Amino acid sequence: MYTIQTNPTGTRSMDISEENLQTIEKYALFQHLIDSNGIVDEEVLEKLRLNLRSLISSSEGECKELLDLCIDVIYHNNMKAFGLHQLILLYIKWENEKEDDEDDDV
Repeated sequence: MYTIQTNPTGTRSMDISEENLQTIEKYALFQHLIDSNGIVDEEVLEKLRLNLRSLISSSEGECKELLDLCIDVIYHNNMKAFGLHQLILLYIKWENEKEDDEDDDV
């Protein structure tokens, strides 16, 4: 379980599970999400939410992990642009750690 800060002052946070990160990876939710300017704002969050809605509506009943991600993270009351930025940073760190572990196993 990981914890991210969801506002600049640090008064709000959110728990992110390993399963949430695996779902983001499985569906490549962060690929092509951010524009070339690299800024994570409310429009980027809304784009992610729309992408998730589309994935859920097009899947045929096999979307429990997507629904869990939506409920626990993406549509959480504390999730704003700052929180999404922190989630993206956590995801990058998680991916790098996973790659390092795979390199150590070889």
